[in-house]
Amino acid sequence: MRIRAPLLLSVASALVSWPLLAAAEPRVAVFDFELIDTSLDGAMYGVRPDETARLKKAGEQLRKALASSGRFEVADIGPVEAAAHAANLQACGGCDAALAQKAGASLAITGTVQKVSNLILNMNIYIRDASTKKLIAIRSADFRGNTDESWSRAVDYLIRNYLLLPNFGENSG
Repeated sequence: MRIRAPLLLSVASALVSWPLLAAAEPRVAVFDFELIDTSLDGAMYGVRPDETARLKKAGEQLRKALASSGRFEVADIGPVEAAAHAANLQACGGCDAALAQKAGASLAITGTVQKVSNLILNMNIYIRDASTKKLIAIRSADFRGNTDESWSRAVDYLIRNYLLLPNFGENSG
């Protein structure tokens, strides 16, 4: 009887913890956002330092929120960051997936901000399966005002209303 009790206890413990091991959080590689500037301002003056900084901040905000949610494990993109910045992740034929795999992630998350003018902007987030290169979800938010606050609120909106929901908000209405 003494031998059976520890054995039963270890079997029961394994059965209880097994679902937790099977439901590990997906590992995601979140890349910095890219700017699509179709504005007259962009055509006349080129890249603005404040917008470049906002692109980086948007990626950092997204990484931090996903990591703190407990639903995702965020991969370190440091080893592939230079390659990601050198590529146009939206037009490279799925190179974001390859970079995500190099970072040890099963999902690649990229984003764009399209600037129509300093008043009208649109933020898109793309989620791709790193092994199949299949696009799983695209989420979008229009926002007004080219400011730190408006960009941050757009990222927060996409996180809250899509990325943290089951299936990235696919059937949420």
